[in-house]
Amino acid sequence: MVDLSKAAKGENLLFLTDDQLLQGIELMFFAYKGFTSDPDQILQNYASYGRAHHRALHFINRNPNITVNTLLDILGVTKQSLNRVLRQLVEDNLVESQVGKRDRRERNLKLTEAGQNLERSLSGAQRERMRSAYKAAGPDAVQGFRTVLQNIMDPQMKSHLE
Repeated sequence: MVDLSKAAKGENLLFLTDDQLLQGIELMFFAYKGFTSDPDQILQNYASYGRAHHRALHFINRNPNITVNTLLDILGVTKQSLNRVLRQLVEDNLVESQVGKRDRRERNLKLTEAGQNLERSLSGAQRERMRSAYKAAGPDAVQGFRTVLQNIMDPQMKSHLE
Protein backbone atom coordinates (compact mmCIF):
# COMPACT_ATOMS: atom_id res chain seq x y z
CA MET A 1 0.00 0.00 0.00
CA VAL A 2 1.09 3.59 -0.50
CA ASP A 3 3.25 4.99 2.31
CA LEU A 4 3.40 8.76 2.51
CA SER A 5 6.48 8.82 4.75
CA LYS A 6 9.00 11.68 4.66
CA ALA A 7 10.89 10.03 1.81
CA ALA A 8 7.72 9.67 -0.25
CA LYS A 9 6.74 13.29 0.53
CA GLY A 10 9.89 14.92 -0.74
CA GLU A 11 13.16 13.87 0.85
CA ASN A 12 15.76 12.26 -1.40
CA LEU A 13 13.51 12.40 -4.46
CA LEU A 14 16.44 12.72 -6.83
CA PHE A 15 17.42 9.13 -6.02
CA LEU A 16 14.14 7.26 -5.80
CA THR A 17 14.13 3.63 -4.77
CA ASP A 18 12.11 1.05 -6.67
CA ASP A 19 9.68 0.99 -3.74
CA GLN A 20 9.19 4.78 -3.94
CA LEU A 21 8.61 4.51 -7.70
CA LEU A 22 6.05 1.75 -7.11
CA GLN A 23 4.34 4.00 -4.56
CA GLY A 24 4.13 6.71 -7.22
CA ILE A 25 2.64 4.22 -9.68
CA GLU A 26 0.04 3.21 -7.10
CA LEU A 27 -0.78 6.86 -6.45
CA MET A 28 -1.30 7.38 -10.20
CA PHE A 29 -3.67 4.38 -10.34
CA PHE A 30 -5.69 5.56 -7.34
CA ALA A 31 -5.70 9.18 -8.51
CA TYR A 32 -6.96 8.10 -11.95
CA LYS A 33 -9.67 6.02 -10.29
CA GLY A 34 -10.81 9.04 -8.27
CA PHE A 35 -10.45 11.43 -11.21
CA THR A 36 -12.71 9.31 -13.43
CA SER A 37 -15.24 8.28 -10.78
CA ASP A 38 -17.35 11.45 -10.92
CA PRO A 39 -17.76 11.47 -14.73
CA ASP A 40 -18.35 7.70 -14.69
CA GLN A 41 -21.22 8.23 -12.27
CA ILE A 42 -22.73 10.97 -14.47
CA LEU A 43 -22.38 8.76 -17.58
CA GLN A 44 -24.42 6.01 -15.91
CA ASN A 45 -27.45 8.15 -16.85
CA TYR A 46 -26.59 7.57 -20.53
CA ALA A 47 -27.35 4.03 -21.68
CA SER A 48 -24.13 3.01 -23.35
CA TYR A 49 -21.74 5.91 -22.79
CA GLY A 50 -18.35 5.38 -21.26
CA ARG A 51 -14.94 6.95 -20.90
CA ALA A 52 -14.36 6.94 -24.67
CA HIS A 53 -17.40 9.20 -25.07
CA HIS A 54 -16.14 11.45 -22.29
CA ARG A 55 -12.68 11.77 -23.86
CA ALA A 56 -14.17 12.53 -27.27
CA LEU A 57 -16.46 15.20 -25.79
CA HIS A 58 -13.55 16.72 -23.87
CA PHE A 59 -11.22 17.08 -26.84
CA ILE A 60 -13.94 18.22 -29.23
CA ASN A 61 -14.89 20.88 -26.69
CA ARG A 62 -11.27 22.00 -26.28
CA ASN A 63 -10.73 22.08 -30.06
CA PRO A 64 -13.94 23.17 -31.85
CA ASN A 65 -13.95 22.04 -35.50
CA ILE A 66 -11.30 19.41 -34.79
CA THR A 67 -10.92 16.90 -37.60
CA VAL A 68 -11.64 13.23 -37.08
CA ASN A 69 -8.00 12.44 -37.96
CA THR A 70 -6.66 14.83 -35.33
CA LEU A 71 -9.02 13.35 -32.74
CA LEU A 72 -7.84 9.88 -33.73
CA ASP A 73 -4.25 11.00 -33.17
CA ILE A 74 -5.02 12.49 -29.75
CA LEU A 75 -7.06 9.57 -28.47
CA GLY A 76 -4.87 6.85 -29.94
CA VAL A 77 -7.81 4.60 -30.74
CA THR A 78 -8.74 2.74 -33.89
CA LYS A 79 -10.83 4.44 -36.55
CA GLN A 80 -13.51 1.81 -36.07
CA SER A 81 -13.67 2.45 -32.32
CA LEU A 82 -13.84 6.22 -32.72
CA ASN A 83 -16.46 5.97 -35.48
CA ARG A 84 -18.69 3.93 -33.17
CA VAL A 85 -18.39 6.59 -30.43
CA LEU A 86 -18.84 9.52 -32.82
CA ARG A 87 -21.82 7.94 -34.56
CA GLN A 88 -23.56 7.61 -31.21
CA LEU A 89 -22.70 11.18 -30.15
CA VAL A 90 -23.92 12.56 -33.49
CA GLU A 91 -27.15 10.49 -33.39
CA ASP A 92 -27.81 11.74 -29.85
CA ASN A 93 -27.33 15.35 -30.99
CA LEU A 94 -24.27 15.96 -28.81
CA VAL A 95 -21.74 16.36 -31.63
CA GLU A 96 -22.11 18.00 -35.02
CA SER A 97 -20.07 16.69 -37.96
CA GLN A 98 -19.51 19.01 -40.92
CA VAL A 99 -17.67 18.62 -44.21
CA GLY A 100 -14.25 20.28 -44.10
CA LYS A 101 -13.92 23.74 -45.61
CA ARG A 102 -10.44 23.15 -47.06
CA ASP A 103 -10.76 19.45 -47.75
CA ARG A 104 -14.20 18.00 -48.40
CA ARG A 105 -12.94 14.54 -47.38
CA GLU A 106 -12.38 15.79 -43.84
CA ARG A 107 -15.04 15.88 -41.15
CA ASN A 108 -14.93 18.72 -38.63
CA LEU A 109 -16.45 18.08 -35.23
CA LYS A 110 -17.96 20.44 -32.72
CA LEU A 111 -20.27 20.10 -29.75
CA THR A 112 -23.91 21.03 -29.95
CA GLU A 113 -25.44 22.97 -27.07
CA ALA A 114 -26.53 19.67 -25.49
CA GLY A 115 -23.00 18.32 -25.96
CA GLN A 116 -21.53 21.42 -24.32
CA ASN A 117 -23.88 20.97 -21.36
CA LEU A 118 -22.90 17.32 -20.90
CA GLU A 119 -19.21 18.08 -21.29
CA ARG A 120 -19.48 20.94 -18.79
CA SER A 121 -21.10 18.57 -16.29
CA LEU A 122 -18.41 15.91 -16.79
CA SER A 123 -15.44 18.26 -16.67
CA GLY A 124 -16.97 20.36 -13.88
CA ALA A 125 -16.71 17.45 -11.48
CA GLN A 126 -13.08 16.91 -12.49
CA ARG A 127 -12.24 20.62 -12.25
CA GLU A 128 -13.52 20.70 -8.69
CA ARG A 129 -11.39 17.68 -7.77
CA MET A 130 -8.33 19.26 -9.43
CA ARG A 131 -8.98 22.68 -7.87
CA SER A 132 -9.22 21.15 -4.40
CA ALA A 133 -6.06 19.07 -4.89
CA TYR A 134 -4.09 22.01 -6.31
CA LYS A 135 -5.22 24.27 -3.47
CA ALA A 136 -4.15 21.71 -0.86
CA ALA A 137 -0.77 21.12 -2.55
CA GLY A 138 0.23 24.73 -3.17
CA PRO A 139 1.71 26.49 -6.21
CA ASP A 140 5.16 24.84 -6.14
CA ALA A 141 3.60 21.39 -6.02
CA VAL A 142 1.20 22.30 -8.85
CA GLN A 143 4.10 23.27 -11.11
CA GLY A 144 6.06 20.19 -10.07
CA PHE A 145 3.06 17.97 -10.77
CA ARG A 146 2.62 19.49 -14.23
CA THR A 147 6.31 18.95 -14.96
CA VAL A 148 6.10 15.31 -13.86
CA LEU A 149 3.00 14.67 -15.99
CA GLN A 150 4.55 16.34 -19.05
CA ASN A 151 7.63 14.18 -18.66
CA ILE A 152 5.52 11.02 -18.39
CA MET A 153 3.62 11.87 -21.59
CA ASP A 154 4.73 10.55 -24.94
CA PRO A 155 6.65 13.43 -26.58
CA GLN A 156 4.43 13.60 -29.70
CA MET A 157 1.37 14.28 -27.50
CA LYS A 158 2.84 17.52 -26.11
CA SER A 159 1.85 19.34 -29.32
CA HIS A 160 -1.81 18.85 -28.30
CA LEU A 161 -1.44 20.83 -25.08
CA GLU A 162 -2.76 24.36 -24.96
